[in-house]
Amino acid sequence: MNSFRKPVIKKFLRDFTIIQVGFAFFACAIAIVIRANIGATSWAVLEVALAGMFNITPGTATVMVAATVLLLALTLREPIGWGTVANIMSIGPWLDLFLSLIPEINANLPLQLLFLAVGVISMSLGSAIYIGVNAGAGPRDSLMMAIARTTPLDVRTARGIIESTAVLIGWMLGGPLGVGTILFAILIGPGVQLAFRLFNMETYARKNLKQSSP
Repeated sequence: MNSFRKPVIKKFLRDFTIIQVGFAFFACAIAIVIRANIGATSWAVLEVALAGMFNITPGTATVMVAATVLLLALTLREPIGWGTVANIMSIGPWLDLFLSLIPEINANLPLQLLFLAVGVISMSLGSAIYIGVNAGAGPRDSLMMAIARTTPLDVRTARGIIESTAVLIGWMLGGPLGVGTILFAILIGPGVQLAFRLFNMETYARKNLKQSSP
C-alpha cells in the first residue's frame, strides 16, 4: 500500500507545483493589464468593480466571483476536479501579490500597450500550463461546459454569453472597461493557441474538447 501511495503523492505534489506556476502566470496577466489602465480583462472588469463596492482587494473579489460561478456550475451537475478548487483558492492571492508589485501606468500609451502584450503572453502561458496538468477545468470553463451541455448552445456561444455578461455587469458597476479589454479579448485566443503549440498540446486540446462537447 505504501509503495502505491508514494508515487501518487509524488505525482500530486509535482502537479500541484506545476499548476501553481500556471496560476501565477494567469494572475500576473490580470494584474499587469489592470495596471496598464486601458481596460481590464473581461472578468477583472467585474472583480475590480466589486472590490471597490465592498472595500475588499481585487484578489478577494476574484475568489468570491469564482466560487459563485462554480456553485452555478455545480447546480447544473458539472463534474469538477481538485484543480478547479485550487483555481478558486489560488488565483486571487496571486493577483493581490502581483498588484502589490506592479506599478500603475498612466498617460504612457506605448508602455500601456506593452503591459497589455505582456498580459496576453502571460495568460496564454498560464492557461497552457494549468490546463496541461488536467486536474479539472477552471470555474468559468466548468460553467461554460455545463451551459453547453444543458442547453442548445454550443461551447463558443456559451462562453461568449458568460464573458459578455461579466463585462456588462462590471461596466454597469463602474469597472475598468476600455480599449484594452477589447484588445485582450481579441488577442487571447490566438495567444493560447500559440502557447498550446509551444507545449505540444494541440492534440491534447482537441481530444479533451471532443470528450467535453455535448
